[in-house]
Amino acid sequence: MYDQATVEKIIEEVTREVLLRLNQPQPAQHPSGCNCSNGSCVQNCADKVDKVVQAGATRITSTLGSHPQNTSIARMIDHTLLKPDATHDQIAQLCYEARKYHFASVCVNPAHVKLAAQLLKGSDVKVCTVVGFPLGATPPTVKAYETQQAIRDGATEIDMVINIGALKSGDYKTVLEDIGAVVRAAHAHNAIVKVIIETALLTDEEKVIACQLAKTAGADYVKTSTGFGPGGATAEDIALMRRVVGPSMGVKASGGVRSYSDAQAMIAAGATRIGASAGVAIVREAGQ
Repeated sequence: MYDQATVEKIIEEVTREVLLRLNQPQPAQHPSGCNCSNGSCVQNCADKVDKVVQAGATRITSTLGSHPQNTSIARMIDHTLLKPDATHDQIAQLCYEARKYHFASVCVNPAHVKLAAQLLKGSDVKVCTVVGFPLGATPPTVKAYETQQAIRDGATEIDMVINIGALKSGDYKTVLEDIGAVVRAAHAHNAIVKVIIETALLTDEEKVIACQLAKTAGADYVKTSTGFGPGGATAEDIALMRRVVGPSMGVKASGGVRSYSDAQAMIAAGATRIGASAGVAIVREAGQ
């Protein structure tokens, strides 16, 4: 006899494998017009459920697994997997979790954008990818091309890394063009841009300048870290970034946000988006 945890694990693995093999969700359409694709057959398709019962079922579930009811924190999280050795199966798992918990987006490397877009088609989860990642040390034209390709593959959010060396050299014109090239490419297709400034490598003065340049270039967010640098997000950096960009621009905390209390601290400091690979643990800790 399987316990409930084992059953849920089996359901999760089967669903992930089906999504991966189909490459996109397939809604269950019925001749009567009843659509069970959101797991609401019990509520909306009584005639279909009755036939299942008559065939011998003794118990009916209304949804696949458990779905969170309060998605407020989940809708602030970019569910992230940027490891260089991430497999297709792991990306499918990431997308399954994003659908289940209604995260704001999945954040994946560019090579996985097309798969993620297929797996998330028809859902409320966006596809985010990274550009110039993780060093930022590629020319603006290359970053613009990366952006265009990612959008063609299905991304609607672009997290770019600035040219950190140019910033620290005081070459602000290059940094402005660097950000601007990505912003122009993304905004032409209604995609948003988050600018990663890699705070752990900057002085406070440089953080202020980087945020000002991102705002001037028309970016939608400033973001703390790649997660591959010497440090991650801190509440102090988030507060500083929020003061610089004002209330109308987004601020994303990324790197080292592993718990609900971590996320709460970042939000209290001014973050409007959280980048985390521990998104599931965060929402579960939040009681969602």
